[in-house]
Amino acid sequence: MSMLRALSAALLATGLVTPCLGDVGMRQLVIPADEHGRQLSVTLWYPSAPGGQPVLVGDNGLFKGTPVMRDAPQAEGRFPLVLLSHGSGGSAQAMSWLATELAEAGFIVAGPDHPGTTSGDSTPADTPKLWQRRQDLSAVADRLITDPQWRVRVDGDRIGVVGFSLGGAAAMRIAGARTTLEAYARYCDAQTRWDCASYAGGIGFVNGASKKVDKVNLRAVDRALFEQSDRDPRIKAAVMVDPGLAQAYDERSLAEVAIPMSFVNLGAPTTIPPGVVADQLASQTPKGTYATVTGAHHYSFLPECKDGAAEMLRSEGEEEPLCGEPGERSRKDIHSELARLIRTALRQGLGPAIPATR
Repeated sequence: MSMLRALSAALLATGLVTPCLGDVGMRQLVIPADEHGRQLSVTLWYPSAPGGQPVLVGDNGLFKGTPVMRDAPQAEGRFPLVLLSHGSGGSAQAMSWLATELAEAGFIVAGPDHPGTTSGDSTPADTPKLWQRRQDLSAVADRLITDPQWRVRVDGDRIGVVGFSLGGAAAMRIAGARTTLEAYARYCDAQTRWDCASYAGGIGFVNGASKKVDKVNLRAVDRALFEQSDRDPRIKAAVMVDPGLAQAYDERSLAEVAIPMSFVNLGAPTTIPPGVVADQLASQTPKGTYATVTGAHHYSFLPECKDGAAEMLRSEGEEEPLCGEPGERSRKDIHSELARLIRTALRQGLGPAIPATR
């Protein structure tokens, strides 16, 4: 069972089930996404007043959900907005453990499911189309700062972005970093495993069903779109966790990024995959910072796993450590450190947020 297949199967089963408690508000929006020719599903987490229906977000057969209050009233005040971009084959709701922490700290968090690279709708041919992910994020910001229900709560002058893996690459792009197609193609010529493996062909997902896909010729990707500037000047701070396409960024564009760029790698220097290693990226940006989270690996960013999930994955032939950590640290402990790093970076880049009403 491939990692993409395992994630898609689990995330497609995601539901909202009744828990004992919810901490912050959650709503779901559907907005136009003309570049995809379909609607964009967006999950919002926000500081809330009492009320709403308690549900678990992201709960499925593998992963634990996070308690929130669906459709809770909004708390009074104006709050910084954080755009959240998930990894390849993932979903916004799988990042609810982080989004809830940020909402509790006084941020409004908006995570779109990126068509073409989200759960149940993910193909290798869509993976390099980072310009579409940037369009998704900008479309979400457009909606929230103009929507009558949200514009009074969203501080349009304080917008940040957080991305994981391929989402980290999208965060790089919306912050102003540009990618170089030939550099990325050369990297994948030499790297036939891990982040480039899917380009060799195999299985993708379309409309929730697996589909055999052909080999992807990266040099046939639209060069102009791949290398264009996708900077959105409204973005004031960016946080990238294990950002994808680490070998593909144009150094001159990195030197021109004027906003704070906070990079986080999961693991030790000897274990971080080359496709996401970010220390050099941080050093090439004028306001870049870099941190590592020890005792972790790339999949530690996924939600906490349920009891028996690791055994189930092994029985189905899954080789990736989706539910295991390399050391003695628990995933809960790793998440706590990650949330602290991300909160701190956003507060420094966007200014202090107001704690949510409880």
